[in-house]
Amino acid sequence: MRFDRISSNPERMNGQPCIRNMRLTVRRVVEAVALYTDRKELFREYPELEEEDIRQALEFAAAMLDDKSLPLAATP
Repeated sequence: MRFDRISSNPERMNGQPCIRNMRLTVRRVVEAVALYTDRKELFREYPELEEEDIRQALEFAAAMLDDKSLPLAATP
């Protein structure tokens, strides 16, 4: 898995993973995708973003999730 659009620099955004060395974090991109369900609106709000930035941000976020199972409470 290669994330050539995601970088991390301790001197930028407290080392959070960012898109293409911009001050736009992966977390913010994932939040924006959830908030702006219409991609045209998303790109109007964030004109510096490209489709590949979004794809890699989502893939990066998914890769950071742990694949463990959590027990669920039984329903009455």
